[in-house]
Amino acid sequence: MTSMEPGYIALYRSGELERRARALEARLASCDVCPRECRCNRLENELGYCHSGLLPIVSAVCAHLGEEPAISGTRGSGTVFFGNCNLRCVYCQNHQISQDRRRQRSKQMDCHTLAEEMLYLQNELGCHNINFVSPSHFVPQLLRAVLEAVPMGLRVPLVYNTSSYDSVASLRELDGVISIYLPDLRYASDEWAKKLSGVSDYVERAREAIAEMYRQVGDLSVDKAGLAQKGLIVRHLVLPNGLAGSEESLTWLARQLSPTVSVSLMSQYRPVHRALRMPLLSRTISFGEYGAALRLLADLGLENGWVQEMGASEEYLPDFEREGHPFPSILETTEEPIPT
Repeated sequence: MTSMEPGYIALYRSGELERRARALEARLASCDVCPRECRCNRLENELGYCHSGLLPIVSAVCAHLGEEPAISGTRGSGTVFFGNCNLRCVYCQNHQISQDRRRQRSKQMDCHTLAEEMLYLQNELGCHNINFVSPSHFVPQLLRAVLEAVPMGLRVPLVYNTSSYDSVASLRELDGVISIYLPDLRYASDEWAKKLSGVSDYVERAREAIAEMYRQVGDLSVDKAGLAQKGLIVRHLVLPNGLAGSEESLTWLARQLSPTVSVSLMSQYRPVHRALRMPLLSRTISFGEYGAALRLLADLGLENGWVQEMGASEEYLPDFEREGHPFPSILETTEEPIPT
């Protein structure tokens, strides 16, 4: 298919984008933007679980070639790494920006400046899209920045790159704004979600969120160059010792969502942060564990998407203390299409 005009442009022309931005910002007065529903007044910079007030925290902005090929393309995905998080994953590879809240205070950025950064990614770096990483607690600010950026010339697709611990009510305000959803499906067990990510209702919340994303954008559509224009790509990171519940999660995707959904199966788990002190998480995954997940894709008929090669854990670890780009180099992807 050919490239399409992102839906947020029509929403801007009609005034709907501004209406939604205002509605989301009003919810910050008693914040229920994510499933934590802390009810703090973020308009007055009261802090809840995510330790984030009114202004968005932007930890890094870069062209990223390490995403799925349909996202990164040849010129990279224009990635905006938001700081802080509404989860506390013990193995988070972005823990420097997601869990070190004191260091992130200096990274606050007003929405107009964020809009300018988005235009820099589009116009100066030539990125194929704008990729918001960990946006669940900054949905109002994200929408306000898009509202600012459209009259400045923003025209590329927007990617919502999330852990999936998202509010369905917030996601509905993004209907027609986000072109590509890139959610994780981390767990099939709330017991492990609580132990490893500090959340007791992840499974239901994530599945509801992913179903809403799929309702909005459907299966992945790409242009003639293979670049994503619209659709859903679900990431599943295989964890050691079966902690991700791969069989149950992938079965849910195939049977309750759709066997045509695009899946990105990831082998890149590496024990970092607090996982180094946890015996069940203190090693990378084995060939047998990853092979079992690959067989599941085939058995369930999940034929669309990508799989990482083994050894990816050595290539995808960012360092947000590095000046400029958080990765040692602009990564070439090691992901391959799902074998049919």
